[in-house]
Amino acid sequence: MMQTETVPGGEIPALHPPLRVAIQGVPGAFHEIAARQYFSPETVEIVPALTFDDLVSMVEKGVQADVGLMAMENTLAGGLMANFRLLNESHLQAAGEVFLRIRQNLMALPGVEIEDLNEVHSHPIAIAQCREYFRKYPHIRLVEAEDTALSARNIRDYGLQQVGAIGSSLAAELYGMNMLAESIETNKKNLTRFLVLRREAEVEDNPASDKVSLSFSVDHEVGSLYKVLAVLAAYHANLTKIQSMPIIGKPWEYLFFLDFVAEGKLSYQQAVDAIRPITHNLKVLGVYPKGKLIEEEMPIDTPQITTL
Repeated sequence: MMQTETVPGGEIPALHPPLRVAIQGVPGAFHEIAARQYFSPETVEIVPALTFDDLVSMVEKGVQADVGLMAMENTLAGGLMANFRLLNESHLQAAGEVFLRIRQNLMALPGVEIEDLNEVHSHPIAIAQCREYFRKYPHIRLVEAEDTALSARNIRDYGLQQVGAIGSSLAAELYGMNMLAESIETNKKNLTRFLVLRREAEVEDNPASDKVSLSFSVDHEVGSLYKVLAVLAAYHANLTKIQSMPIIGKPWEYLFFLDFVAEGKLSYQQAVDAIRPITHNLKVLGVYPKGKLIEEEMPIDTPQITTL
C-alpha cells in the first residue's frame, strides 16, 4: 500500500516512512496530542492500542509500531503504578518524556445544547476532574466509559442526540462534535507525564540526556533507603520522583521507582554505580533529556498519514 502525506493543497507520496507511534486509546486521545507534539515536526503514524499491555507488546515486537508513548503519572491522580510495573518488566527503555497540560472540554453533536443532554460519557478520571462543573446541571448523569475520545466517537457513530462527552479539542474536531464548554476541569494545574518508549537495542546515547529513571529494592533494615538517598545527594542527583509498590510474593517488601536529574559535574553513571552495592535488582529504566511542558493542543491540520 502506498502511503501519502497530507500537506496544504493536497496529498503527496511520503518521502520517508512515518514513525509509527503506539498509543493507548483511539484517535483524538490525549496520548495522540502528546505524541504529535513530542515528535513534531516529524510526520508520525498513530497506532492505537486497546490497553497499555497491548501498547508495550506492540513496541517490543516492532511489527506494528516503532516507538510507544505511555502516560505514567498525573498531577491530580498520581502515578499509574501498573504502567511502571509494565515498563519494569518489559524489554523497553524510556528514551524521552513530555508533560501535557490536560484541558477537558464538554462536547456534543452539532445543534445540541447543554440543556438537551441527559448523560455525559468519559473516562472515570476525566469525570472526576470535572465533577464540580456539573453541579450546575443536576439533570445530567455522568457515565464512566473506557476512553475520552472513544466516548466522542460513539456519540458520532450512533447519533446520540442527548449524550455529551468530555475530551480533548482534537477529539471534537476529528468526530465533528460541537464544543459546548471549554476547559471545564476544576483544577487547572492538570498535567500528565508521558514517557517515550523504545526497544532497548535501539536506544542511542544522547549527549543532552540528564534525567534517569531507576527501579530497585533495598534490605528490610533501618536506614536502607536513607543510605541510597544520601549517596545520590552526595553525587548531586536532584530527585524528581520516588514511589514504591509492593513486590509480588514478598509481603511488606517494596520496589522503589526513582527519577533524578544529574546536576553536578559527576556523571549520572557514577551516581548509579555508587548505589548499586547498597540496592537489589537495580534496573535503569531510561536515560533521557528532561521533558518540556506543552500548554497548547496541536490543531488538526498537523501532518497526517493516510494509508491507501
